[in-house]
Amino acid sequence: MEHVPALDEDLKKTLGPATAKVLAEQLGLHTALDLLHHYPRRYAERGELTPLTELADQLDDHVTVVAQVADARVLTFNGGRGKRLEVTITDGSGRLQLVFFGAGVHKPHKDLLPGTRAMFAGKVGMFNRKLQLSHPAYELLGADASDRDAATAFANRLIPIYPACAKLESWKIAKCVDAVLPAAQETVDPLPPTLREGRGLVPLTEALLKIHRPATKADIEDARQRLKWDEAFVLQVALARRRHADSQLPAVPRRPAPGGLLDSFDAKLPFTLTDGQQNVSREIFEDLATSHPMHRLLQGEVGSGKTMVALRAMLAVVDSGGQAAMLAPTEVLAQQHHRSITEMMGELAEGGMLGGSDQGTKVVLLTGSMGMPARRQALLDLVTGEAGIVIGTHALIEDKVQFHDLGLVVVDEQHRFGVEQRDALRSKGKQPPHLLVMTATPIPRTVAMTVFGDLETSVLDQLPAGRSPIATHVVPAKDKPHFLTRAWERVREEVENGHQAYVVCPRIGDGEDEPKKKKAAEEDGDKRPPLAVLEIAEQLAKGPLAGLRVEVLHGRMDPADKDDVMRRFAAGEVKVLVATTVIEVGVNVPNSTVMVIMDADRFGVSQLHQLRGRVGRGSAPGLCLLVSEMHEASPARARLAAVAATLDGFELSRIDLEQRREGDVLGQAQSGVRSSLRMLAVIEDEEVIAQAREEATRVVADDPELTGLPGLRTALDALLDTEREQYLEKG
Repeated sequence: MEHVPALDEDLKKTLGPATAKVLAEQLGLHTALDLLHHYPRRYAERGELTPLTELADQLDDHVTVVAQVADARVLTFNGGRGKRLEVTITDGSGRLQLVFFGAGVHKPHKDLLPGTRAMFAGKVGMFNRKLQLSHPAYELLGADASDRDAATAFANRLIPIYPACAKLESWKIAKCVDAVLPAAQETVDPLPPTLREGRGLVPLTEALLKIHRPATKADIEDARQRLKWDEAFVLQVALARRRHADSQLPAVPRRPAPGGLLDSFDAKLPFTLTDGQQNVSREIFEDLATSHPMHRLLQGEVGSGKTMVALRAMLAVVDSGGQAAMLAPTEVLAQQHHRSITEMMGELAEGGMLGGSDQGTKVVLLTGSMGMPARRQALLDLVTGEAGIVIGTHALIEDKVQFHDLGLVVVDEQHRFGVEQRDALRSKGKQPPHLLVMTATPIPRTVAMTVFGDLETSVLDQLPAGRSPIATHVVPAKDKPHFLTRAWERVREEVENGHQAYVVCPRIGDGEDEPKKKKAAEEDGDKRPPLAVLEIAEQLAKGPLAGLRVEVLHGRMDPADKDDVMRRFAAGEVKVLVATTVIEVGVNVPNSTVMVIMDADRFGVSQLHQLRGRVGRGSAPGLCLLVSEMHEASPARARLAAVAATLDGFELSRIDLEQRREGDVLGQAQSGVRSSLRMLAVIEDEEVIAQAREEATRVVADDPELTGLPGLRTALDALLDTEREQYLEKG
């Protein structure tokens, strides 16, 4: 009887060590189950000619195309000693050149006769401004194919085209899948039978057979619907179990005292809170009053007033006798928050000090670079409870930091903190403190449900009154150099009108970042490394902005120098600040009206939106100029045009996500593992995700330990290896 591989069997046993090694190293596939979940990217039909016109967007990618040979000719060079075979293939809409050299020309010259149809796989390259595949692997599909079995197999069905790599072409992966396909019969179905039948989904074994070896397009659709449900449901069950576990933890209810600190603060506010701020505050206060910990995500547009909402939550906790800690990702941001919060609170931030309010509390700053005496005093204020509010960086997490009664943790820009850091700070409370996570990166609803599914979500989408519009324009520096000249004139005009400007560069340029950036530039085929803060600042000070006070700010400066520059910029002494993305979040200087982003194409959509939010924060309108040398038809320029076209962060986050593909959403970049989403597209499959969340919540409420669903438990264990568990905890 033929050997049926076990699902967890190493592929070495089934496929041999050489093939298994390539699958493991290049594609991260180790077991029969991994390979069964390596789905075809698309399907080619017999006689269907793949659009070659789409290859321009796939430079340096490994592709598989189905096409017909138009012509083939052997050319000689080096006085006849060298041979080159050039084959032109066509799909009726476009043409592509294939090149073979040296001794490797004989077989393809014999095989690839005009009129022959074949599958070709290789890396898309460029030579003499033309796209080409150099030494592609190929599999003949015509009646004259030497391997008649392969030709017959391909001729009579939809051809699966798999995500492949240089050492293993799509059709070789197809043969590997054939070897493990019998193991599909052993798969345990994670979906509860009632759910599967109620939604008319095919069994898992059938779905795996149909996705890999479909007889019709309807088979593919059946399989996709089923496999999408698996991914969405298993992930939502993991998140629902986390929400359920959190709801079982005890916490101290925190209610503000009538006529206390919060009321005093509200009474002295010189403006009215927006409806959005009031509604979100209400949601937070309701959560804080419960006896299990709040876990809430506060997402809001750049400049929508999240800090004000967070501060009111912190004051409510201090009112109830507890302490609140705000964790910021950088020292610049921690100092900025400390400065703006103490300014907003006035004498209420001077509790216990001469001239301070009786109802006030102490607001302390704790960062790694503080001097010893100031640090010792801050630690003492925390342990005695003298300080109701502390704002800090990772320094807050250290063992030495003890709180009198930690009631609330506010995490700013969540994606910058790992799970260990969040947990370490939460463990400082006698009971788990309430948690508020803030992000200024607007997240589409489905992504919030998928990535931050263990947190309840509040959205601030209204800008406070008095905020000014921001005009954004792309400056094509290469095509139209006079546009860049005009950009520097605009900066000068704004400064002459009493305002200030930011200039943002992707690199510092202090020597330490040189080798890495240069290497990356060479690999990108770039003619030059990204523009640097130190070089641009010098050029501007000597050239177009001569006579203006130009200073720099970047992450490798001494913390005291950073704080000094930021302080002088906030005070209006420094007119132009040339900086890295260190100013991306939380920096608030209402007098800044213009931002010039150099090499803007090197930043992501969300990052550009974040940066732009630093201007237009006062009563004067903001201007953001995106400088790029990229060609007008390039995808990078299309991205910049999208940013220039809208100020809606949610719309931009959708664009960003569609461009990056959803694989990134669950963060293999952050967690170091492949995304578990192979079939589910978080933007397109909004309905599936929303329904899966409802079903998962219901299943977990009925059976939190999933004792009655062993198949689902197995699927969860496979999803939540250690790294993914951490990634989910991190949000």
